[in-house]
Amino acid sequence: MIQSPSPSSFSSVFRDSGLLRGIIIWAVCITALVPATEAGAQEHDMGREPVPPESLPRPKLIAFPAQEGVILDGILDEPSWSLADSTDGTLWLTQPTAGLPAPDRTVIRIMYDDDALYMGAVLYDPEPHRLVSAGLEPDFNPQASDMFGMAIDASRDKQSAYVFGANPAGAKWDAQSFNDGAAINAAWEGIYDVSTSTFDEGWIMEMRIPLSTLRFPAGEGEQVWGLNFSRQVRRRNEYATWAAIPRQFRIFRMSEAGTVEGLPAFRPGRNVQVKPFFSGSSQGGQLHPNGPAQEYDVGIDAKWAVTPRLVLDLTALTDFSQVEVDEEQINLTRFSLFFPEKRDFFLENDGIFTFADDASRAFRSGSSPQKFKLFHSRRIGLSDQREPLPIAGGARLSGRIGRFEVGLMEMQTLGDGMDPAENFAVARVRRSLLTRSDIGFIIVNRQVTGGADVANYSRSGGLDANFRFDRLQVNAYAAITDDPGSEGDRSIGSVQLGWRDPVFDFSLLGKHVGADFRPDVGFVNRTAVNQWFTSGGVHLQRPVSWLTELNPYLDMTESYSVAGAFESREIKPGLMVIANDGGRLSLDYSRRQERLARTSTILGVPMAPGDYAFDLMSMSYNANGGRVVSGNISFSTGRFFDGDRSSVSGTVSVRPNEHILLEGTAQRNRIELGGNPIDADLFSGRMQLGFSTRAFLSSFVQYNRVAGEMLTNVRFNLIHAPLSDVFMVFSERRRMRPGPKEVAVIDRGFTFKVTRLLQF
Repeated sequence: MIQSPSPSSFSSVFRDSGLLRGIIIWAVCITALVPATEAGAQEHDMGREPVPPESLPRPKLIAFPAQEGVILDGILDEPSWSLADSTDGTLWLTQPTAGLPAPDRTVIRIMYDDDALYMGAVLYDPEPHRLVSAGLEPDFNPQASDMFGMAIDASRDKQSAYVFGANPAGAKWDAQSFNDGAAINAAWEGIYDVSTSTFDEGWIMEMRIPLSTLRFPAGEGEQVWGLNFSRQVRRRNEYATWAAIPRQFRIFRMSEAGTVEGLPAFRPGRNVQVKPFFSGSSQGGQLHPNGPAQEYDVGIDAKWAVTPRLVLDLTALTDFSQVEVDEEQINLTRFSLFFPEKRDFFLENDGIFTFADDASRAFRSGSSPQKFKLFHSRRIGLSDQREPLPIAGGARLSGRIGRFEVGLMEMQTLGDGMDPAENFAVARVRRSLLTRSDIGFIIVNRQVTGGADVANYSRSGGLDANFRFDRLQVNAYAAITDDPGSEGDRSIGSVQLGWRDPVFDFSLLGKHVGADFRPDVGFVNRTAVNQWFTSGGVHLQRPVSWLTELNPYLDMTESYSVAGAFESREIKPGLMVIANDGGRLSLDYSRRQERLARTSTILGVPMAPGDYAFDLMSMSYNANGGRVVSGNISFSTGRFFDGDRSSVSGTVSVRPNEHILLEGTAQRNRIELGGNPIDADLFSGRMQLGFSTRAFLSSFVQYNRVAGEMLTNVRFNLIHAPLSDVFMVFSERRRMRPGPKEVAVIDRGFTFKVTRLLQF
């Protein structure tokens, strides 16, 4: 059970003069800024009053059949475009001021034929020479670019959507969304074509989406699909949508989308895709003591739409050699670090399998999937040292059956001598309730299938419920694990409450993690703990003409052992300042108390049991990412357990055009623990070259001073056909301070891989 804090648990902290000073400063900021809010907003809006977005009618657009073939050239000169129904040119701002019409007109048309859906948009802009395109590669950084996109709810469930977009240079960005935008899978890749052009008054986008890319029910008579459009003007930090939505949401919120009508009774095709691959690699270095090893592999991935809303994925002899290496992280805590999944096979429909801490946009929840996931696919085919393990194959069935989301997965690894062969199975079912709510369960199993250790297994299961309303959300889950030898508390449970409206936000979290809770196919950063978190903040809209928002807030966290003993407490007042151009300034003061019940090791230094109190002042600034030169910088200083800590980090990005990105990052940590000075530093550089929207070269170099290692990754990617690639990859991990008997090169490899998508 989660133990409530004692009545004096928070109050004792307020007696500390340093904390009082921080809270007083925070309160003064709020008091001083509130009077400026109304005057500043009036000055900016020049008499225009924002309209509550939810009060505006949901728009609709009539789709017309194309009268002749459409040539995708970014010029809407076919006669069919002039005959098609169009929007009135008005989009509604979500930021900087929600509920105002966007200053620039955007005229949109929709057409269709037997094979595809067509969208044409004319995006007026008085300064087309200032358009920003953040790269030519697929899935470019949308936060740093002008962009136009559309979200399609072809199943009309008001919960899920396919999102297709592009920047003015024609680079594509796509995603899947689930649970009315609560879960976003940006790694999803769909087949569609885009062409763009610029003219004296703005730019034009022409898009073709094959019907085979979409999942929609077969039926008779006219179809109505959910639809919304979004436009981002980077230099003004503007985000606008066709169907107006509240400030805290984005285009993925399909419960408030418009509609496209007039679509015929399309018949879904067979929707079968087969993607064979061939790869060859050469590996050397310390991890290969018998000399360089050459390997050649063939394999295949297949996809079949069993129903319009249910997809079966198959894979055999799966290869992930083209995936970029993990970036190193500096761990300044006594808890585990989270590394994200990067492999496409596991990322598609990932939202269906999610059973984790919630971190919804615009909510400071005190939790994150980086703290707990019951199922984390990185545990499949990767060792604890993040080295790849061979995967024999697997199958995955995912999608919707009525009001149920279903995800079934079966994977088999082969092992490599040190790690045994294992079978992984996952079953996830979630039922939709009301408009945006759901309940569900998950079962996860890992079983050793080879060798003498066949009794080695790990199983977990859980129930969760998520209730999401316009401004209120409630999340709860409970789970348990089972493995040989576990006899203690193997449970985890959490209840989370969040409120977010255009002005106020509030969150409350209670969480329990048992001492023997071990999700071997998941991730948890900390066990044997009861945690409480609460947060409150104010969002002051346009307090002065050059600011979008001022967000003062106060966070409080407490942790106890499962026996009820105090472990840690943090109280953090802070202030977020968002400028009109998208620049963000963050200031916060953290007062922490830590009790170590036993000797703990931090950065290799043993810390004696006892009570520690220390504070930390932090500042960070993120500049507008759409400029030629941009970046971020952060600084923090204060006490750290029994010593001192100062950290400074920064990133400088140079993008002279959409073809080139140069980026350098430095993280400098100076820490003194137990009288021992420690330098924990990371340095990295990145280069991206886009030769076209189909050919790219990227390189990444990182030096970890603590480990004394350098990582290098160079990757060339040619898209020779839709979702068909050629990869050439070089990777190396090198020890920079080798001893007299050590080998400098730990691992070095070169990989060639080619894939080809076949559709039937």
